Amino acid sequence: MFEVFLKELKELLRDRKTLIFVVALPVAIFPVIFALMGFLMSKAALEAEQKVHNYAIINAEYAPEFKDKLFFHKNFKLVEGDFKTVEELKQAVKDEVIDVGIVIPSDARDALESGSSNEWQIVFNDASSLSFIFTRIKEMAEEFSQTLQSEQFNKLGIAKEHQESLLNPVVLEKVDTADLRENLGEKLGALIPYLLIPLVLAGASYPAIDLGAGEKERGTLETLLLTPIPRTELVLGKFFTVLFTSLATALITVASMGIWMKLASSFFDVEKITDAFSMLGFMDFALILLLLIPLACVFSSLVLAISIYARSFKEAQNYMGPLSMLAFLPLIVAMMPNMELSMSTAMVPITNVALAIKEIIKGTVDYSYVGMIFIATAVLAGVLMAACVHWFKKEEVLFR
Repeated sequence: MFEVFLKELKELLRDRKTLIFVVALPVAIFPVIFALMGFLMSKAALEAEQKVHNYAIINAEYAPEFKDKLFFHKNFKLVEGDFKTVEELKQAVKDEVIDVGIVIPSDARDALESGSSNEWQIVFNDASSLSFIFTRIKEMAEEFSQTLQSEQFNKLGIAKEHQESLLNPVVLEKVDTADLRENLGEKLGALIPYLLIPLVLAGASYPAIDLGAGEKERGTLETLLLTPIPRTELVLGKFFTVLFTSLATALITVASMGIWMKLASSFFDVEKITDAFSMLGFMDFALILLLLIPLACVFSSLVLAISIYARSFKEAQNYMGPLSMLAFLPLIVAMMPNMELSMSTAMVPITNVALAIKEIIKGTVDYSYVGMIFIATAVLAGVLMAACVHWFKKEEVLFR
């Protein structure tokens, strides 16, 4: 078995495609992709922040303070036009003559005296996810609302120092018992397994395809079967090769992310994130690795069984697509709101590991659940490994 493992590992290391999947992708390509995505998102947000919006306003004379503040705002430019109705403003927005239209009621000040509010209409296209139009107008409208409130309080003879307490009679102060690690762990903890677990599967998929379907295409599987090595040892040697590449991909990715994050902290403000992850001790990393090992065994058994069954390299690749989708579904479940590690979720494959990694990063993990998850995943891995060995012994599968 050990000789088969070394032989398969040497052949994989000679293959450039394997080195790309196992080493190049985690070390260079993934960080570059994430950095590019971050750059494009920040660029889009900056452009949206700096964009100047053309606007038109109806009945501006009834809210002169708001009109002046909007006119002198750096992100708004007045468009002259004879707009009288909401429908005309809607058409102007559709025709891209203006970006936003505002309709102020004629009783903007008088309505308060009769004990009612007045409704302003903001006409704009809200399809863009990066739009600051409504937020900015709302801020200026709230400032104008405060002006109207002050006017009414003064008419009622209420002193200025009492106005704030009347407007906000109850002020809530949030006292958070969660520390920095728990807060960031709740937000980022779900993303780490979402990255790690698919990489464990990806690190196993390509080598497994080459060791099963690839050998069928090259015609070397028959030669290997003629050796005096029992088939159980043959398949176990291939299995441990796939397992090694699977775990290596995950470990290289984690190390790469740590190095790139350290470099990024020199140029960007990610101090809180690095401080939170610096709180993770050796035992935390060891637990994460411990949970990934049986999960990698599960994936390695599955992909190797699929590769042994497939007639060709291409057919094996076609089977890997649905398997990847099935692996992502439990991860999506783990990222759902209010999903926590419990007795029931600890029995759900993949979801249990994802939730446990999240709890480890938060620093709130229950170690009894970790042991339960490890045992459950190890049992599943053992069953799948035995099924893979049984699969490899079938002539009708090997030579279909």
